[in-house]
Amino acid sequence: MKRNRLGDSDVHVTELGFGGGPLGGLLEAVDDDTAAGALEAAWDSGIRYFDTSPHYGIGQSERRIGALSRGRPRDAWTLSTKVGRVLVPQDGAGRKDEAFEVPASHRRVWDFTRDGVLRSVEDSLTRMGVDRIDVLYLHDAEEHFEDALRDGCPALAELRAQGTVGAIGAGMYHTGKLTRLVEETDVDVVMLSGRYTLLDHSALDDLLPACAARGVSVLAASVFNSGVLATPHPSDGATYDYAPAAPRTLERARRLAAVCAAHGVTLPAAAMKFPLHHPVVAGVVVGMRSADEVRRNTEAYGAKILAGLWADLRAEGLLDARAPVPA
Repeated sequence: MKRNRLGDSDVHVTELGFGGGPLGGLLEAVDDDTAAGALEAAWDSGIRYFDTSPHYGIGQSERRIGALSRGRPRDAWTLSTKVGRVLVPQDGAGRKDEAFEVPASHRRVWDFTRDGVLRSVEDSLTRMGVDRIDVLYLHDAEEHFEDALRDGCPALAELRAQGTVGAIGAGMYHTGKLTRLVEETDVDVVMLSGRYTLLDHSALDDLLPACAARGVSVLAASVFNSGVLATPHPSDGATYDYAPAAPRTLERARRLAAVCAAHGVTLPAAAMKFPLHHPVVAGVVVGMRSADEVRRNTEAYGAKILAGLWADLRAEGLLDARAPVPA
């Protein structure tokens, strides 16, 4: 699988990355065997970039992805995690976590201070059983952006200078705030959630040009917009950004699917390929919870798509004229 470099760092990622949110029990619980099977299938498929976060299952995803290092050369794969939420132990008293299907053994405390970042990194290294993190992101800082910019970014830069992490950046959905981060700090990469997809081209307005000017890489996450682009034929119950898709959005997704079908291409395959044609996009990161999902996604990633599909999507008014695609 093709690998790409992140900014000016020495860190490389495979074009298809494994998103660890589902392993934390996002939307539904995942047992240990299923999680291990997903990671084994990803490794066997050639995926060598694995992304996680303390937020995902209050540490469960980190523990499961950290187990990947056992018996495998650490230099053979790339690991990223995130900071911004410190996990504090609590008495779960039989309750489930509010965001993931796991016991509520910890609570999250927002903290982008230097001490909070350092504590979060130390805790993550312990949970994962590794001695370094390849990529470290500020996570979901939209509502805490000034704190993250003022305190979090210098802490990340300090860790990079020390060699504890190889590349730094932020993972968010807000393109304007990510653009400020790119323009005002020395980050290597941003992970953009759901704002450069077949349905949402808004990153073309600000973030992608800023990244091109500053030599910052982009990893496109949520390329299926949480579900509506994840199947060949979007259903009535499909979700967009974790809410029921509006009728207009669903109609547009179905138009995209129809053009794809006419070219013998599935909608998920086109959704995964589309962001990769922009020169600043180093890869796509897709959440996966089982070996079957891994196989479907790697098959979609490897699908051959001829230029005629993109031309027809543009002719139908479904692609922004500024979006780079093969001629």
